[in-house]
Amino acid sequence: MKEINFKSLIITLVVGVVIWFIPVPNGVKPNAWHLLAIFVATIVGIISKAASMGTMAIIGITLCAATQVLAPGDPTKSILNALSGFGNSTIWLIGLAFFIARGFIKTGLGTRIAYSFIKVFGKSPLGLAYGLNTADLILAPAIPSNTARAGGVIFPIMKSIAVNMGSIPEKAETHRKIGAFLTLSSYNANMITSVMFLTATASNPMAQKFAKDLGVTITWGSWAIAALVPGLVCFLLVPIFLYKVFPPELKETKEAPAIAAKQLKEMGPITIKEWLMVATFIILLVLWIFGNLFAIDATTGALIGLCILLLCGVLTWEDVKSEKGAWDTIVWFSSLVMMGSFLNSLGFIGWFGQLVGSQMAHLSWQLAFPVIILVYAYCHYMFASATAQVAAMYSVFLAVGIAVGVPGTMLAIFLGACASLMGSLTHYGHGPAPIFFGSTYVDLKDWWKQGFFMSVLFLLVWFIVGGMWWKVIGLW
Repeated sequence: MKEINFKSLIITLVVGVVIWFIPVPNGVKPNAWHLLAIFVATIVGIISKAASMGTMAIIGITLCAATQVLAPGDPTKSILNALSGFGNSTIWLIGLAFFIARGFIKTGLGTRIAYSFIKVFGKSPLGLAYGLNTADLILAPAIPSNTARAGGVIFPIMKSIAVNMGSIPEKAETHRKIGAFLTLSSYNANMITSVMFLTATASNPMAQKFAKDLGVTITWGSWAIAALVPGLVCFLLVPIFLYKVFPPELKETKEAPAIAAKQLKEMGPITIKEWLMVATFIILLVLWIFGNLFAIDATTGALIGLCILLLCGVLTWEDVKSEKGAWDTIVWFSSLVMMGSFLNSLGFIGWFGQLVGSQMAHLSWQLAFPVIILVYAYCHYMFASATAQVAAMYSVFLAVGIAVGVPGTMLAIFLGACASLMGSLTHYGHGPAPIFFGSTYVDLKDWWKQGFFMSVLFLLVWFIVGGMWWKVIGLW
């Protein structure tokens, strides 16, 4: 019972009941409206932490089946529809990528990559930042949980380096030596790398699925190409920007390469299993980028990669069974995608998009585009994860944009990116945030202040640099 917050659960129930009994608007099917009540209540429960995401997801699936909102009068079809999310290939892509990510952590390859970059670039705070961030960038395509990348690889190394450089968590007067700078740099870089690849965080494939429901097809390659230039510009600017507005007291970190070299020496030479992990990673990237040439989709490519790791002994079936994050994600992801998909197929998303779009009909798409993005972006203050925001708002905002003429692919990718980029705003804005904030190197006031500055930087880059790049590649 410890994971249940009864106060939040009661609020969640009240929200769902109120929406359920509001008179159904004209143009909306009753079962679509009742599904909306279950969907909104599930999202409220997740945001308010009434229970774990998995618990709320199972409750949502159960209510959809029990109330027969997905197939009125047909209980057999209703339960099959309620469980249909588990048959979605995008959901299994994320689950499979979690399993593959375990190989990076288990073999130590992720840690070796991070220390290798610190050894080369770590003679200054900026070099340290770029070294850690580059390791994150390299790992991002194959580790779909940015929380796993942050908590399992980047954060422990960052904190170890900061402590060795004299930033002691228990001594507040030492935080600004280098710990605070590296904390914000590593965290915000994690937000950037999360949006550069479709498989870099769980909310991206969810956005891809909802976009497809609205007629916008996005592949692994098209997402990577669209995010490449604005993502790299943000990646390069973040450490420099923080170095100017939130500078470390240390200006040289000559000891860091030696520390990294010592750690690498203790790890010993690259093992056979690490080489197998490298080879599998390369195979995965080839299949994800060029899979269409071989009639292999991204999920099939991930299955091939997992099979290689299992057959080579890099992973065991016990590793797969014990990867709780993957199974947890598959469950709650299936629930939210199922409800989001049926809200669209039952006509609610289209109806709401037209309703809001009609209020913006007097605007050209060039004016509507930034309005949609800005409202969507700063709504993230209300969310504790990118996934929750995508589940609650993505389809509606994309439908509104398409209704007023905004180019669909450009808007779909920008909205998908915003959900993660705006994790910079708060100390709870994305999964890795509590990990980095928990280091105590950055106090709450500075986190929110620098987070807002960072959000402005991100949006300017994506609007200006991204807009020009998308013109070049023909997205508008």
